[in-house]
Amino acid sequence: MKLKYPFVTEKATMVLEKEGKLQFLVRKEATKQDVRREIESMFGKDVTSVRTIVTMKGEKKAIVGFSDEKAAEEILSRLGIM
Repeated sequence: MKLKYPFVTEKATMVLEKEGKLQFLVRKEATKQDVRREIESMFGKDVTSVRTIVTMKGEKKAIVGFSDEKAAEEILSRLGIM
């Protein structure tokens, strides 16, 4: 399992509303392809883009875009966050 948990902050919520992208904290060894495969298999949604960033705290964060503009909100509601 390469995904740790969804990263939900005020800024992440603004990106979700504006661009329809979700943010996840992932393991350091996770590649963009690993993140894409895992999200597509877990949630059944087509991923169009994956960007990764290492935060100032040393954690790796993935920003994931979807082909369906409502996919991100649906995934968060399935997880019980929204």
